[in-house]
This record gives sequence, C-alpha cells and structure tokens, in this order.
Amino acid sequence: MVKNIAVIRGDGIGPEIVEQALRVLDAVALRYGHTFHYTDVDMGGCAIDKYGDPLPETELQKCVESDSVLLGAVGGDKWNDVPAQLRPEKGLLRLRAGMGVYSNNRPAKIWKQLSAASPLRQEIVDKGIDFIIVRELIGGIYFGEHKTEGGVATDMLRYSEAEIERIGRIGFETARKRGKKLCSVEKSNVLDSSRLWKQVMHRLAEEYPDVALSDMLVDNCAMQIVKNPAQFDVLVTENMFGDILSDEASMITGSIGMIPSSSLGAGSCGLYEPIHGSAPDIAGKDLANPIGTILSAAMMLRYSFDMPQEADAIETAVSAYLDDGWRTADIMSEGMTQVGCRQCGELIIRKLREEG
Repeated sequence: MVKNIAVIRGDGIGPEIVEQALRVLDAVALRYGHTFHYTDVDMGGCAIDKYGDPLPETELQKCVESDSVLLGAVGGDKWNDVPAQLRPEKGLLRLRAGMGVYSNNRPAKIWKQLSAASPLRQEIVDKGIDFIIVRELIGGIYFGEHKTEGGVATDMLRYSEAEIERIGRIGFETARKRGKKLCSVEKSNVLDSSRLWKQVMHRLAEEYPDVALSDMLVDNCAMQIVKNPAQFDVLVTENMFGDILSDEASMITGSIGMIPSSSLGAGSCGLYEPIHGSAPDIAGKDLANPIGTILSAAMMLRYSFDMPQEADAIETAVSAYLDDGWRTADIMSEGMTQVGCRQCGELIIRKLREEG
C-alpha cells in the first residue's frame, strides 16, 4: 500500500522526535510491504522565520492533499514577541480548520512498566488504564459568541444536531476498532445542549448495534477517571468537557512524553501529534522522548490507514523496549538504563525487526 504523509517537524525537539517516528514507519513499511512518501511542511516558528507566516497557504495545501499529517511540536520562547496573529500556535489552528478536523482523540494508557509513575493508588493502576477521549474540537462554548457589557460577561454554548452527529460517529467508529464500549459524557441534567447531545447519541446508537453505549454526567466522569479508570474504553464529549477531562486523563498515566493524539474529520486524513510541547530547553541535546510521536504514527496507521496489525507491531515494540529497562531522561527511574532520543528510536526498531 502506498501512502503520502505530510511531515511537520516544527520547532524545538520537533525535528528530533519526528525523525525517529519516520524511521519506525520506514521499518514498518519494509516489514509489511508498504510505501510511505514523505512531504516536508514548514509550520510554526520555523515558518515564521522563513516566510513571516506560521502556515503559508502553500504549506497548508501540502497537508490537505496528503493522506495524513505527522506533526512534532511548534512554538517556543523565541517567538513570544511576534504579533498575536503570527504566533506559531496560530498555524496549528489554521491547520485544523484547513484540514476540517473536528475530533481530537487522545488516549490515556498506563504502560505496566511505568505504573509506579502514576499518582493513583497502585491497586487502581493494577486494574489497567487504557481508554481514549474523543473531544469535539471546533464547536461549543469556545467558538460561540463572547461578550462583556455593563459588568456582565456572556459566553454562548451552542451545538447543532449535525455537529453532535459527526463527532458521535467518530466516537462510535473509534469504539468499533477497540473494545466496542462508548461512554457519552454530558451535563443533560442542567444544559439544553447536553440534552440534545444525549438524544443524538442514542439515535446514532441504533446504527451501531455492536457498540455498547452508556451515558455519564461530566462531573461524575471526572470522579470516575481517578476512581476507576479501567471501566472506560472510549469517551465522547463536547469541546470544553473534553479539554478538561483529557488533561486530567493525561496526568493519571504519569508520563506525558508517552502520549499520542489524533485529530480527525469527515474523511480518513488525520493530524497526528504527541501531546507535549516543543521543549526548546532540551532541543538538539538528544534528550527528548520520541515515543509519543512514534505512538502517534501508530495511531495514524490504525485510524487513517486501516493498518491495525502494523499499529499493534509498533505498540508491541515500544512495550518490549520498556521491558528491557531502557528509558529517556523524562521517565528515568532507579535501576533503568538511560538512552537518548536517537538510541530510543533505534532500540524500538530493533524490537520491530525481532518480531518480524
């Protein structure tokens, strides 16, 4: 199979971590007989330096015309003083809008080898943490009308049936590829928008009889994520709730450098990136952890390219790497062996080859 991947190396540690993810993808391509073509795209601070624009239209078009996009990280202190409309992060917002990605999907997974790093009690961690939050990305209160008049501030929370249905389908389709359990998170005991959300989700459930749908109020969900995260497979929710819950979920894993994410729209073309930032303080020092980016590439294979076996192979290789006691500086612990960014990639590739 031939796939065209737009590659945004970005700023700070971005080029280092992306390079290792591409090497892993090349190893997968060789093992399974695929061909991945890479097109470099300038976005973020590097694009500001080169073009005076965080995402020129020509660079955006490369992404839109690709089969999917792999992103490292953008931004850094160097560009803090540029005008607000030219900040590196504006390039990311323009990219999401241009690609039409309205669903942010962030896994929360505890690797058994790193379970001691979780802030949760060990007996909770031992039950397992492996779920994904599907967050509506371009609607809701963040995108509604905002105004302040006469000492009164108003923020509009608005969702249409169509917006709920399209994110709901992402939730059901994601659950279908995992454990076939979907929890719809809302606040239907208070909010009209949540009552509509619940109605649409239950109507959609009739089209997915193989997926078990449940409902949960957002405040209860926030408690359940720390009380019994093992109960969850896929959660789907609106923008603000998803923003808060996904940050909470990332903390219970204890390893931000390990967490990938994806942003999807109506088609199969997605945007894949680790959840961490550009970490300019360690850029170029071979200290970064590339695993979040490598696992983002695995998500690309699973959710955009329909290559579950290949995605499983990457995740198995990462687990085997951790079993052997190798650690980058961010997850280093007593008794482990520290490696740099490049060696981390090399060791994971070695595990991939051993599996083959």
